[in-house]
Amino acid sequence: MKHLVLTGACALDTILTVPTFPAEDAKQRASSLQVRRGGNCPNTLEVLHHLLSSHKQQHDIKTHLISTLPSADSPAITKIHSSFGPGSSSIDFSQCLYRSGHTEPASSYIIRSSQTGSRTVVNYNDLPEMTAEEFRGILDRLLNKSMDDNDGDSWWFHFEGRIPDTTLQCIRYIRRVMPTNTTISVECEKPNREGLVELASEADVVFYSSSWAESRGYHNPEACLRGEAPSTRASLMLCTWGASGAGLLSRKLGGGDEGQYIHSPATPDGKPIKVVDTIGAGDTFIAGVLYASLSSHMDAWSQKAKLAFAVELATRKVQNEGFAHLAAQRQP
Repeated sequence: MKHLVLTGACALDTILTVPTFPAEDAKQRASSLQVRRGGNCPNTLEVLHHLLSSHKQQHDIKTHLISTLPSADSPAITKIHSSFGPGSSSIDFSQCLYRSGHTEPASSYIIRSSQTGSRTVVNYNDLPEMTAEEFRGILDRLLNKSMDDNDGDSWWFHFEGRIPDTTLQCIRYIRRVMPTNTTISVECEKPNREGLVELASEADVVFYSSSWAESRGYHNPEACLRGEAPSTRASLMLCTWGASGAGLLSRKLGGGDEGQYIHSPATPDGKPIKVVDTIGAGDTFIAGVLYASLSSHMDAWSQKAKLAFAVELATRKVQNEGFAHLAAQRQP
């Protein structure tokens, strides 16, 4: 059995679509309002389960979500659990941290411009964050259960990278207690967030965003990946770059070699696309990489083919509202 454990915030997003982004102290009427579940890891998990549910072949992937959530009896919990769509019953939510006395989940308020497709996000979260000690307890339970059931399991841990100090302690604990068939991936997304370089240094797979790369002075994916390579042990490094697609650097685990760089454009023919919804595009890309990496039927695919699949998935996402219809389109 392959276990995928995703750790990150889970929020309810309130999305206001406006014709153009409003000036400060201005009034404007929104053309639509949506409330839907968000959060980097939950978004990735939703896309991944749409892909797994739509594929006819059997798969041996068990997914677990670790998020801080309000009390288990709060009205928001049912909405959150059901928001993952087909296949959500197979997701393990039991490792989430349900905060007694809290009734509201984390919230994101998003203003989305119809003119440009860009979005501005304001977050609010009153829930106590996960501690390293809580994560150690969760991991011990997962590992003990896995060894009781089947000691040949493999593990992939993916971290959003929100609280770098805590996440670094979690990664180091995984390295101490987990078997050798364990992969750890992290996101370096938010510009100028202290501690992300230290997280990347101990990961096997690193996802860099263009905004984070630009804050470090890089102007394209390859420059970012080459520039950050000496500071991480990762064997797989990826960097998304919006309409320009994404880049991948593959090298030996632990570094020490220049590696092979591959680039995949967002649109192979170079034609512009109509941008409908960019919210969660990066999360969708990560879902594509995880799916391509973990699905047995894609083992024979080259890194170039897997990167192209993830980029195409993210490109389809920005042309669609939400995530529900991505898997219904072309499958590998």
